[in-house]
Amino acid sequence: MLLCAASIAVGAKPVPLAHILPALIDPDRFDDGAIITGLRVPRTVLGLLAGAALGVAGGVIQAFTRNPLADPGILGVNAGAALAVTIGVAYFGMSAIGEYLWLALLGAIIATVVVWMIGASAREGATALRMTLAGVGVAAVLGGISSSIQLNHPSTFQKMAGWGSGSLLAQPLSAAAVVGPVILVGIVLAIIASRGLNALALGDDVATALGTRATVTRTLAILAVTLLAGSATALVGSIAFVGLMIPHVARAIVGPSQGWILAYSVVLGPCLLLTADVAGRVLMQPAELPVGLVTAFVGAPALILLARRARMAAL
Repeated sequence: MLLCAASIAVGAKPVPLAHILPALIDPDRFDDGAIITGLRVPRTVLGLLAGAALGVAGGVIQAFTRNPLADPGILGVNAGAALAVTIGVAYFGMSAIGEYLWLALLGAIIATVVVWMIGASAREGATALRMTLAGVGVAAVLGGISSSIQLNHPSTFQKMAGWGSGSLLAQPLSAAAVVGPVILVGIVLAIIASRGLNALALGDDVATALGTRATVTRTLAILAVTLLAGSATALVGSIAFVGLMIPHVARAIVGPSQGWILAYSVVLGPCLLLTADVAGRVLMQPAELPVGLVTAFVGAPALILLARRARMAAL
């Protein structure tokens, strides 16, 4: 709640905290009303939705792959969604999120399947290292294709410039009504799969002995990651490190239970994203840094510190 208040109050034109609630009730009463309702509230709501989606997606994909380095960005899921959106905008003239949301979800699932197939192609199977390397490689290729399309379509590049670097200003508040239900479904699927993910952490044989249907759990996990990462990318662009770092922080607080990790990720993800967004407004006033760049600066050092702790050594 404090970060939401800061997200509304901090910016090129500071807004007194005492004006926030009255301006939400009667925007015409204050000079700041238009800024609060037209700019600050939408980006705060988008930060809440995208942060929760990326945090939960990271928790699911780390448990699903049993890889502490897994993240929708590192494993190419975000890049697949971004490429699909770029194609929709460049070649099909799509401009509303309701039009290209489904392309983002399709791109996310295709990238997930491709990375999994590459990672599992070796004799030893889909190890953490192979999945990470496959994801980084696929993400680099898809990112290069997206960049080449944007450079060959200047109008597309103008539309995608802020979105491509990860920005909470990419969409109006109405986009939340389109993406919100999809993110909610993804979170519900992740919670349903959490018990099975706990069992799979012990190995497939043990999970089967405990009554867990591994195929069903993995299918739910893939669907959850697709819905969450694809929706977040369509909403605010490619933002890294949120899905990588937040599950580690949640695991340090609550232990290895996936249900609790995902529950905390719903809260901690927005906290990180809103903090990064507020920092981006302050660091280069009156200009702003895109939130996607700030999360990289914030996430990398914190991840290094977390990785050095013995409790973070394994999932």
